[in-house]
Amino acid sequence: MTGQAMRELKIFSGQANPRLAEDICNYLHFPALGRIALGQFPDGENFCKIEEDVRGRDVFLVQPTAPPVNDNLMELLVMIDSCKRASAARITAVIPYFGYARQDRKDEGRVPITAKLVANLITRAGADRVLTMDLHAAQIQGFFDVPVDHLYAAPVLNEYFLNMGLSGDDLVIVSPDEGSIKRAVGHVKRLGGKLAIVDKRRSSAVDTQQQNIIGGPVEGRVALMIDDMISTAGSIKGAAQLVSDSGAREVHVAATHAVLCGNAVENLRQAPITSVVVTDSIPSLADGQLETLKVLSVAPLLAEAIKRIHHDQSISAMFGP
Repeated sequence: MTGQAMRELKIFSGQANPRLAEDICNYLHFPALGRIALGQFPDGENFCKIEEDVRGRDVFLVQPTAPPVNDNLMELLVMIDSCKRASAARITAVIPYFGYARQDRKDEGRVPITAKLVANLITRAGADRVLTMDLHAAQIQGFFDVPVDHLYAAPVLNEYFLNMGLSGDDLVIVSPDEGSIKRAVGHVKRLGGKLAIVDKRRSSAVDTQQQNIIGGPVEGRVALMIDDMISTAGSIKGAAQLVSDSGAREVHVAATHAVLCGNAVENLRQAPITSVVVTDSIPSLADGQLETLKVLSVAPLLAEAIKRIHHDQSISAMFGP
């Protein structure tokens, strides 16, 4: 019998998004998540104990580093260390949302590159592989010294909008800033329509201004604005208002990661937005609070990737040639 055949699959979940981990198991017809005890000591230090044998096993740890970011990141590191010291054969950190990704370069003096720092922490803790989705900056894959499988939620979003009938010449795909142009072009190829770009100027870490629309036109069309994440929704609110003022008859917003912190829900309510579509990469704090919100599941996508990694099959084949 080969080593691959002997290697048993184990899936564990941190406390960041256990529902997603359970949905992954259901999709794989897996009996249950691995048993793990997680908590905190009275002083706030993280506690972890793997409550079943993982020696020689192929272990997947599902834990997005979503808010509270520091708690979830530290819990992930402790889980990895627990599995490493329990002699797991391979440990894959499944991080649907990778936090600390905004600072991916030194764009001014005396600032850290936190994306690289966190990549180092995860690697040094003992992760042999990382599975993530829609990184804020694609080059973060290169910050890891272990293999990184980078998934895209685009097929899930595109299928939803096609089923809604949002496609063709009546549609304009709007990139909310210059950094999302490549993502928007990919959606244009799948959904059709025109491409428009919002000229966003950032004055601080929290303040932005949306001044012009490049491309289009948007007048009389259905606008679909797609980004990797919605944080405070300040940029989305400004961009949606600009697109609406330019004559779009509907504005739909889509994002993979619904971070939705601060006054995000209020910003989305105030903006001229017809619908907001996100995925369950992290638990949506606005679920039930925002009437226009639709949450799509990426569990089948992650489950398929986990199955392929376990059987040493291609991940890129999931997204076509």
